Amino acid sequence: MADIALRAEGVGVSLGGVPILQDVQLALPARRWTSIVGPNGAGKSTLLKVLAGLLPARGQVHLLDHSLADWPRRERACALSWLGQSEAAADDLVVYDVAMLGRLPHQPWLSEPSAADHAAVEQALRSTQAWDWRQRALGQLSGGERQRVLLARALAVQAQVLLMDEPLANLDPPHQADWLLLVRDLVAQGQTVVSVLHEVSLALQADELVVMAGGRVRFQGPCDAPPTHAALEQVFDHRLRVRHLDGMRVALPCLHRPLPGP
Repeated sequence: MADIALRAEGVGVSLGGVPILQDVQLALPARRWTSIVGPNGAGKSTLLKVLAGLLPARGQVHLLDHSLADWPRRERACALSWLGQSEAAADDLVVYDVAMLGRLPHQPWLSEPSAADHAAVEQALRSTQAWDWRQRALGQLSGGERQRVLLARALAVQAQVLLMDEPLANLDPPHQADWLLLVRDLVAQGQTVVSVLHEVSLALQADELVVMAGGRVRFQGPCDAPPTHAALEQVFDHRLRVRHLDGMRVALPCLHRPLPGP
């Protein structure tokens, strides 16, 4: 089994002539949870899209020791699952059918869902506490409920690697905590999770942290390591401090403005 789930080598992206990612070198460990953090405009979401194969880029991306470009589409869709920001889904679809979309890579063309498909969907909906709404239309749900259904769709794939861009959007604190426990369960079962999070304190609960700024990876290291905390504080211009509170690592804002440079 591969020790590196995803690898980026010399990855660069420009949009409209503006460089968004520049010479990104990255190796994300398998069977671990890695969070990608950084200030607005750092290139976090763009990097995640490149790793998912959703955005063309210079350089090379490898998934489980094979070039992403060489994976047959169906096999790649079974191995790598994606949850993006503001994911689109038809409001008239019922919740169960939305989650079943995650099983499409596993199903032969025009075939009916198998018992394994139904079991995977039920497990995914129960794990996101969305099972009770399975016959409701997506358009009847709140933003947080909808997000939990879309997360269930990504989980139903049962992929080795799961990429999530701002998965906590619209979730209240208790359901953010549920998400954290869910990710820990996935990793314990041997899956790899890579997330982009604005909630820095929650990102610090991951195994690994990738710190980005200006379209580059500035640091990568264990979340419990002081050099990682120093790099995180630096990219946020020392407007936050990493501290331990009740046994957890948290990022606390500094309520002062940095002095202007000379």
